[in-house]
Amino acid sequence: MINDAHCHFFSTPFFAPLGGETAIAKLGWDAPGGAEALADRWAMELDRHQVSRAALIASVPGDAASVATAVSRHRERFVGFFMVDPTQPDAAAKAAEAIGAGGLRAICLFPAMHRYPIQDDRATRLFDVAAAAPGTAVFVHCGVLSVGVRKKLGLPSPFDIRFGNPLDLHAVALSHPQVPIIIPHFGAGLFREALMVADLCPNVLLDTSSSNGWTKYVGLSLADVFRRALAVVGPDRLLFGSDSSFFPRGWVSDVHERQSAALEEIGASAEVRGKILGANFDRIFPRA
Repeated sequence: MINDAHCHFFSTPFFAPLGGETAIAKLGWDAPGGAEALADRWAMELDRHQVSRAALIASVPGDAASVATAVSRHRERFVGFFMVDPTQPDAAAKAAEAIGAGGLRAICLFPAMHRYPIQDDRATRLFDVAAAAPGTAVFVHCGVLSVGVRKKLGLPSPFDIRFGNPLDLHAVALSHPQVPIIIPHFGAGLFREALMVADLCPNVLLDTSSSNGWTKYVGLSLADVFRRALAVVGPDRLLFGSDSSFFPRGWVSDVHERQSAALEEIGASAEVRGKILGANFDRIFPRA
């Protein structure tokens, strides 16, 4: 069984601030159409690759409704994640509405992108929102942040990596012990720091998503990364992710293949591989 904890839902509203149809044509990607059509295409894509369930991430603030539509259409297949910028007015109220009315299950925070410390009261209020809705997680992007679509379009990315240190999550995680907190990409270059906070906070999980190109900064192979993560965090707090996003590329099966090969290289048992590739996701996000 494969469950994917990290897929971006690149909806029509996602492309609007990037230039809309002009940007899509420049990229050479398929136009997403309506949220219903895109949800159906993702469901068929998961079927094609024998992926049981996937997290779909609304990848710009204010687009929770697109993923909510996808989840309502394929409730057995999708878990809804949505990006929130806590510096915006009513961020906490809108997040609570997306969870309560929209059925979404993870708040996604990008401190480096929106340039705020995770300990900021505006950000911690979102952890309070998650705590008030049992079964809701908070996803916090840490480390190096590079948005490929902006690079391809020649758009600036005025991010501030100083706000992306996983250690900044320590106090927040301790004060919200019932909230699962997901750090994607093994910390995206701040692997040591991600391991430290996960070691100290049992509610912190790591997702394994993307090609993990950040390993060039630390001189580790993907097999080394899995070996160290399993030694520190254990097999119950690692979530497989692909970082899939656009069509016609669709689901990036090569990420799954490389990660599976790395787990085999280190001699991970079938039970451990099963937890990482699927069972942990089902435990954190049980079927409704």
